[in-house]
Amino acid sequence: MYPTLLAATSDPVGSVLGAESALPMIASLGLMVVVFYFLLIRPERKRSKKLKSMIESMQVADEVITASGVIGIVVSVKEDSVVIETGPDKTKIRFLKTAVVENRTVHDDVS
Repeated sequence: MYPTLLAATSDPVGSVLGAESALPMIASLGLMVVVFYFLLIRPERKRSKKLKSMIESMQVADEVITASGVIGIVVSVKEDSVVIETGPDKTKIRFLKTAVVENRTVHDDVS
């Protein structure tokens, strides 16, 4: 007369298939993280370390370029700033050390 209602049972086959379909997704996510690290994070850390080393080794008489494109010779170096002399009229401008992006002077490192 009345249709029988079946109780909800856990399906062991369905749970196994769910785990198998999740495994490739997790593996691809892990692969993306590894690729992301080697293409973006690692090179940025390397560049940052090189820039920090260049800023710490800056000396008087070095030719430097700032982030704004000013090219000049370092006249004095202080804790957090440098004074740069630019052009033939010997104009002196004070910059933060972090504004210097390139040092064109080649130093012989004695290590």
